[in-house]
Amino acid sequence: MTAPALVALAHGSRDPRSARTITSLVAEVRGLRPDLRVEPAFLELSKPSFETVVDRLVRAGYDEIVVVPLLLTQAYHAKVDVPRAVHAATERHPGLRVRATGVLGLEPVFLEVLDRRLRTALREARVRELDALVLAAAGSSDQLANQAVARLARLWGSTHRLPTVAAYASASPPATGEAVRQFRAEGRRHIAVGSLFLAPGTLPDRAAELALEAGAVAVSDPLGADPEVARTVLARYAVGAVELVPV
Repeated sequence: MTAPALVALAHGSRDPRSARTITSLVAEVRGLRPDLRVEPAFLELSKPSFETVVDRLVRAGYDEIVVVPLLLTQAYHAKVDVPRAVHAATERHPGLRVRATGVLGLEPVFLEVLDRRLRTALREARVRELDALVLAAAGSSDQLANQAVARLARLWGSTHRLPTVAAYASASPPATGEAVRQFRAEGRRHIAVGSLFLAPGTLPDRAAELALEAGAVAVSDPLGADPEVARTVLARYAVGAVELVPV
Protein backbone atom coordinates (compact mmCIF):
# COMPACT_ATOMS: atom_id res chain seq x y z
CA MET A 1 0.00 0.00 0.00
CA THR A 2 1.42 3.38 -1.03
CA ALA A 3 1.80 5.88 1.78
CA PRO A 4 -0.07 9.19 1.38
CA ALA A 5 1.89 11.88 -0.39
CA LEU A 6 3.15 14.77 1.74
CA VAL A 7 2.60 18.31 0.49
CA ALA A 8 4.57 20.93 2.43
CA LEU A 9 2.39 23.99 1.90
CA ALA A 10 4.01 27.38 2.42
CA HIS A 11 2.45 30.80 2.06
CA GLY A 12 4.73 32.03 -0.72
CA SER A 13 6.65 35.25 -1.29
CA ARG A 14 7.79 37.51 -4.10
CA ASP A 15 11.30 37.11 -2.68
CA PRO A 16 12.93 34.16 -4.48
CA ARG A 17 15.01 33.36 -1.38
CA SER A 18 11.82 32.20 0.33
CA ALA A 19 10.95 29.56 -2.28
CA ARG A 20 14.57 28.37 -2.37
CA THR A 21 14.50 27.89 1.41
CA ILE A 22 11.24 25.92 1.26
CA THR A 23 12.70 23.75 -1.50
CA SER A 24 15.76 23.09 0.67
CA LEU A 25 13.54 22.22 3.62
CA VAL A 26 11.63 19.72 1.50
CA ALA A 27 14.97 18.21 0.46
CA GLU A 28 15.76 17.74 4.18
CA VAL A 29 12.41 16.00 4.67
CA ARG A 30 13.06 13.72 1.70
CA GLY A 31 16.45 12.87 3.12
CA LEU A 32 14.83 11.72 6.35
CA ARG A 33 12.05 9.77 4.58
CA PRO A 34 13.19 8.77 1.08
CA ASP A 35 10.26 6.33 0.93
CA LEU A 36 7.72 9.17 0.83
CA ARG A 37 6.57 11.33 -2.05
CA VAL A 38 7.19 14.84 -0.72
CA GLU A 39 6.35 17.99 -2.68
CA PRO A 40 6.57 21.72 -1.92
CA ALA A 41 3.62 23.97 -2.79
CA PHE A 42 2.58 27.57 -2.18
CA LEU A 43 -0.70 29.31 -1.46
CA GLU A 44 0.28 32.36 -3.51
CA LEU A 45 3.12 34.45 -4.97
CA SER A 46 5.45 31.45 -5.57
CA LYS A 47 5.35 28.35 -7.74
CA PRO A 48 4.29 25.60 -7.85
CA SER A 49 0.77 26.35 -6.64
CA PHE A 50 -1.07 23.91 -4.41
CA GLU A 51 -3.52 23.24 -7.23
CA THR A 52 -0.71 22.34 -9.63
CA VAL A 53 0.93 19.97 -7.13
CA VAL A 54 -2.32 18.20 -6.27
CA ASP A 55 -3.14 17.70 -9.95
CA ARG A 56 0.35 16.27 -10.51
CA LEU A 57 -0.03 13.82 -7.61
CA VAL A 58 -3.44 12.67 -8.81
CA ARG A 59 -2.01 12.01 -12.28
CA ALA A 60 0.75 9.99 -10.59
CA GLY A 61 -1.88 7.78 -8.97
CA TYR A 62 -2.09 9.17 -5.45
CA ASP A 63 -5.56 9.22 -3.90
CA GLU A 64 -4.44 10.29 -0.40
CA ILE A 65 -2.53 13.45 0.45
CA VAL A 66 -1.40 14.88 3.79
CA VAL A 67 -0.92 18.64 3.73
CA VAL A 68 1.47 20.10 6.30
CA PRO A 69 1.07 23.90 6.45
CA LEU A 70 4.51 25.48 6.83
CA LEU A 71 3.15 28.14 9.16
CA LEU A 72 4.38 29.01 12.64
CA THR A 73 1.10 30.26 14.11
CA GLN A 74 -2.55 29.30 13.90
CA ALA A 75 -3.76 32.53 12.30
CA TYR A 76 -5.69 33.60 9.18
CA HIS A 77 -3.76 31.57 6.60
CA ALA A 78 -4.11 28.41 8.68
CA LYS A 79 -7.76 29.00 9.55
CA VAL A 80 -9.01 30.22 6.17
CA ASP A 81 -6.59 29.83 3.26
CA VAL A 82 -5.46 26.25 3.90
CA PRO A 83 -8.96 24.78 4.45
CA ARG A 84 -10.20 26.67 1.36
CA ALA A 85 -7.38 25.20 -0.77
CA VAL A 86 -8.02 21.67 0.53
CA HIS A 87 -11.75 21.97 -0.12
CA ALA A 88 -11.12 23.16 -3.68
CA ALA A 89 -8.80 20.20 -4.29
CA THR A 90 -11.35 17.63 -3.15
CA GLU A 91 -14.08 19.32 -5.17
CA ARG A 92 -11.89 19.18 -8.25
CA HIS A 93 -10.94 15.53 -7.70
CA PRO A 94 -13.86 13.43 -6.41
CA GLY A 95 -12.55 10.49 -4.41
CA LEU A 96 -9.34 12.23 -3.41
CA ARG A 97 -8.77 12.18 0.33
CA VAL A 98 -6.82 15.14 1.70
CA ARG A 99 -5.97 15.78 5.34
CA ALA A 100 -4.50 19.11 6.43
CA THR A 101 -2.53 18.78 9.66
CA GLY A 102 -1.93 21.38 12.30
CA VAL A 103 0.62 24.08 11.51
CA LEU A 104 4.29 23.59 12.34
CA GLY A 105 3.63 25.78 15.34
CA LEU A 106 6.03 27.27 17.85
CA GLU A 107 7.80 24.17 19.05
CA PRO A 108 10.27 24.72 21.92
CA VAL A 109 12.85 22.78 19.87
CA PHE A 110 12.79 25.68 17.41
CA LEU A 111 14.51 27.74 20.10
CA GLU A 112 17.53 25.47 19.70
CA VAL A 113 17.56 26.28 15.97
CA LEU A 114 17.15 29.96 16.82
CA ASP A 115 20.10 29.78 19.23
CA ARG A 116 22.33 28.26 16.57
CA ARG A 117 21.39 30.97 14.10
CA LEU A 118 21.97 33.66 16.71
CA ARG A 119 25.36 32.29 17.76
CA THR A 120 26.46 32.58 14.13
CA ALA A 121 25.26 36.19 13.98
CA LEU A 122 27.02 37.03 17.24
CA ARG A 123 30.31 35.53 16.03
CA GLU A 124 30.10 37.55 12.83
CA ALA A 125 29.38 40.71 14.84
CA ARG A 126 32.14 39.83 17.35
CA VAL A 127 29.73 40.16 20.26
CA ARG A 128 30.44 38.07 23.35
CA GLU A 129 27.84 39.21 25.87
CA LEU A 130 24.18 40.08 25.84
CA ASP A 131 21.88 41.83 28.27
CA ALA A 132 18.54 41.49 26.44
CA LEU A 133 16.81 39.54 23.67
CA VAL A 134 14.04 40.32 21.21
CA LEU A 135 12.10 37.55 19.48
CA ALA A 136 10.96 38.89 16.10
CA ALA A 137 7.96 37.27 14.37
CA ALA A 138 5.63 38.14 11.52
CA GLY A 139 2.75 39.30 13.70
CA SER A 140 -0.97 38.83 13.11
CA SER A 141 -4.33 40.48 13.62
CA ASP A 142 -5.13 37.28 15.56
CA GLN A 143 -4.15 38.09 19.12
CA LEU A 144 -4.00 34.43 20.14
CA ALA A 145 -1.27 33.93 17.56
CA ASN A 146 0.67 36.90 18.94
CA GLN A 147 0.22 35.61 22.47
CA ALA A 148 1.73 32.29 21.42
CA VAL A 149 4.83 34.13 20.18
CA ALA A 150 4.99 36.10 23.44
CA ARG A 151 4.89 32.85 25.44
CA LEU A 152 7.74 31.43 23.39
CA ALA A 153 9.71 34.65 23.97
CA ARG A 154 9.30 34.24 27.73
CA LEU A 155 10.50 30.63 27.50
CA TRP A 156 13.51 31.73 25.45
CA GLY A 157 14.33 34.43 27.96
CA SER A 158 14.07 32.07 30.93
CA THR A 159 16.47 29.67 29.20
CA HIS A 160 19.09 32.41 28.85
CA ARG A 161 18.18 34.27 32.05
CA LEU A 162 17.82 37.48 30.08
CA PRO A 163 14.93 39.93 29.74
CA THR A 164 13.17 39.03 26.50
CA VAL A 165 10.21 40.47 24.61
CA ALA A 166 8.35 39.54 21.45
CA ALA A 167 8.19 42.00 18.56
CA TYR A 168 6.30 41.88 15.30
CA ALA A 169 6.98 42.86 11.71
CA SER A 170 3.33 43.65 10.97
CA ALA A 171 -0.19 43.96 12.37
CA SER A 172 0.72 44.29 16.04
CA PRO A 173 3.07 46.34 18.23
CA PRO A 174 5.81 46.53 19.24
CA ALA A 175 7.96 46.55 16.10
CA THR A 176 11.51 45.27 16.52
CA GLY A 177 12.93 48.79 16.54
CA GLU A 178 10.55 49.84 19.30
CA ALA A 179 11.48 46.81 21.40
CA VAL A 180 15.20 47.49 21.01
CA ARG A 181 14.78 51.19 21.84
CA GLN A 182 12.83 50.34 24.97
CA PHE A 183 15.64 48.10 26.20
CA ARG A 184 18.17 50.81 25.40
CA ALA A 185 16.09 53.31 27.38
CA GLU A 186 16.53 50.96 30.35
CA GLY A 187 20.31 51.17 29.93
CA ARG A 188 20.83 47.90 28.09
CA ARG A 189 23.33 48.06 25.25
CA HIS A 190 23.90 44.48 24.05
CA ILE A 191 20.53 43.51 22.56
CA ALA A 192 20.23 40.69 20.04
CA VAL A 193 17.26 39.75 17.89
CA GLY A 194 16.19 36.22 17.02
CA SER A 195 14.30 35.89 13.73
CA LEU A 196 11.31 33.63 14.28
CA PHE A 197 10.58 33.31 10.57
CA LEU A 198 10.77 30.15 8.54
CA ALA A 199 12.39 31.72 5.47
CA PRO A 200 13.92 35.00 4.28
CA GLY A 201 11.70 37.66 2.77
CA THR A 202 10.42 41.21 3.06
CA LEU A 203 9.12 40.92 6.62
CA PRO A 204 12.29 39.38 8.10
CA ASP A 205 14.40 41.94 6.25
CA ARG A 206 12.30 44.83 7.57
CA ALA A 207 12.39 43.47 11.12
CA ALA A 208 16.19 43.19 10.94
CA GLU A 209 16.58 46.65 9.43
CA LEU A 210 14.49 48.31 12.14
CA ALA A 211 16.30 46.43 14.90
CA LEU A 212 19.77 47.37 13.65
CA GLU A 213 18.76 51.00 13.15
CA ALA A 214 17.59 51.07 16.77
CA GLY A 215 20.90 49.71 18.02
CA ALA A 216 20.65 45.91 18.11
CA VAL A 217 24.10 44.31 18.08
CA ALA A 218 23.05 41.26 16.01
CA VAL A 219 20.06 39.75 14.21
CA SER A 220 19.87 36.05 13.43
CA ASP A 221 18.85 34.50 10.13
CA PRO A 222 15.43 32.78 9.90
CA LEU A 223 15.07 29.15 10.95
CA GLY A 224 15.54 27.89 7.40
CA ALA A 225 15.99 24.32 6.21
CA ASP A 226 17.08 22.93 9.56
CA PRO A 227 16.82 19.18 10.33
CA GLU A 228 14.73 19.97 13.43
CA VAL A 229 12.20 21.78 11.28
CA ALA A 230 12.19 18.86 8.84
CA ARG A 231 11.56 16.43 11.70
CA THR A 232 8.63 18.55 12.84
CA VAL A 233 7.17 18.42 9.33
CA LEU A 234 7.35 14.63 9.46
CA ALA A 235 5.80 14.53 12.93
CA ARG A 236 2.81 16.50 11.62
CA TYR A 237 2.63 14.22 8.58
CA ALA A 238 2.55 11.11 10.78
CA VAL A 239 -0.53 12.39 12.62
CA GLY A 240 -2.26 13.32 9.38
CA ALA A 241 -1.51 9.93 7.80
CA VAL A 242 -3.05 8.14 10.80
CA GLU A 243 -6.14 10.32 10.55
CA LEU A 244 -6.61 9.20 6.94
CA VAL A 245 -6.87 5.55 8.01
CA PRO A 246 -10.58 4.47 7.91
CA VAL A 247 -12.02 3.68 11.34
